[in-house]
Amino acid sequence: MAFSAPLWSSTLLPNKTRFSPTTTNHKPQTTFAFPPLSTATAADLDSTTIAVIGGGSVAALAAVLSLTDPERRRKVQAEEVGGDDKEVVREYFNSTGFQRWKKIYGDTDDVNRVQLDIRVGHSKTVENTLLMLKDEGSLRGVTVCDAGCGTGSLAIPLAKEGAIVSATDISAAMVAEAEKQAKEQLVASEDGLSPAPVMPKFLVKDLESLDGKYDTVVCLDVLIHYPQDKADGMIAHLASLATNRLILSFAPKTFYYDLLKRIGELFPGPSKATRAYLHSEADVERALRKVGWTIRKKGLISTQFYFAKLIEAVPM
Repeated sequence: MAFSAPLWSSTLLPNKTRFSPTTTNHKPQTTFAFPPLSTATAADLDSTTIAVIGGGSVAALAAVLSLTDPERRRKVQAEEVGGDDKEVVREYFNSTGFQRWKKIYGDTDDVNRVQLDIRVGHSKTVENTLLMLKDEGSLRGVTVCDAGCGTGSLAIPLAKEGAIVSATDISAAMVAEAEKQAKEQLVASEDGLSPAPVMPKFLVKDLESLDGKYDTVVCLDVLIHYPQDKADGMIAHLASLATNRLILSFAPKTFYYDLLKRIGELFPGPSKATRAYLHSEADVERALRKVGWTIRKKGLISTQFYFAKLIEAVPM
């Protein structure tokens, strides 16, 4: 279900989770709802697994988890491409992962129920990110770095709003697809009254290689691929590139979400080659405060298979 209420309003959601606003430095610190980032493993749960979870047998599955070793399997997969998380991500999203996520991020009907649910979740993350960005006025002329741009699901709407966008991704395949989509969508109006938006600058780069200065830096659905120590460094680096705002999404580390992730690992798909890391809000906040930033707005996006925390941080 689409969530379109203002980010700063208190909302009672169907899952009975209440979000209420708080204030920091006279600015609204918002807790809103958007649909979440799923772990890579959750996308492979089949209908049988879903039925078991829905039937209240999570405890039984938790017992089974103690007899499995998904991390060992993932380490073997990592070693095949160099043993480094970054190389695993690069390899995956340049091969089978690209085809899979291109479908999820696109509009094709050739997706299963789980992939469709993840598509909805990701689109809500993008939608709420745009609302965050426009909360302080027009984006025309605002410089934005979309770090981990994927197929351009955020970069293209930002360009339509008049932002000057630098869009990067570790995957050359993703960047090529994003550029293709941008050329198809960012065109002048048929009546000739509205010129074509400024094309984003697309580059193949990992997060640690990014440079420059931007009014805002956005990094959606990327931290899930890296452990906390690596994520801390990435957060610090992204903050060093931003002048006014840093917007991040990450898969939240809670007992329930961690259990779902581990259950998903019992059902490895043939194309799965990335590790999925959950991060606690406290750890992310600690990393931000260490480099002089603080969280101003935050919220949870959660569908059945997509879980993401979305935060906006500003300099302290």
